[in-house]
Amino acid sequence: MADEPVVAVRGEAYRETAPELARFTVTAVARDRDRETTLTRLAERAAAVRALLDAAEPAVERRETGQVHVRPVTKRSGDRVVAYQGSVSTTVTTTDFTALGDLMLRLADQDQVEVAGPVWSLRPDSPAYREVRQAAIADALVRAREYAEALGARVIALRELSDTGMSAGPPMMVKAAYARSGEQAPELELDPVPQPVHAAVEARFTISEPVLG
Repeated sequence: MADEPVVAVRGEAYRETAPELARFTVTAVARDRDRETTLTRLAERAAAVRALLDAAEPAVERRETGQVHVRPVTKRSGDRVVAYQGSVSTTVTTTDFTALGDLMLRLADQDQVEVAGPVWSLRPDSPAYREVRQAAIADALVRAREYAEALGARVIALRELSDTGMSAGPPMMVKAAYARSGEQAPELELDPVPQPVHAAVEARFTISEPVLG
């Protein structure tokens, strides 16, 4: 077995596939000279965001409260507090891309609310990853057969297969950060960004005796 000729190849595959998830962040903010007023306004604005998200179900697959910030604002010249500022952020995940733009605009239309996103992605267990891995293996086998054929030989058996890793492209985000009130929110159409997926494997195949003459 050790004396049998071996061919070592690298197989790769690249695909672009439609995203499965969209995530965006909605942040309610408040600022006032009085601490209690700041906290009250922050709670009210956060509650308004929650009410909108409640009404948007089942378009909202998941939502998670992120960081809550409440801090005093001081003058540069000293420690005297001149105001209080607070914010609370929520990350929203949806698979309903038809409702996404409308939901983001309705949230951004609230008083002192910022919206940023969406970030498009695939699910961690997306079939796209399995498909691209299988395509990388098929590519390795094709390459091994081509090398063997060039030597007048044929592939006999697989000796070793290693996964050199997968990669996805950087997340793509469209950003909106504004607040409006008293006007009808405009329509916003979003085009999902195709997600690039790449996989590579290294393989070693036993081949028959080459015909070199």
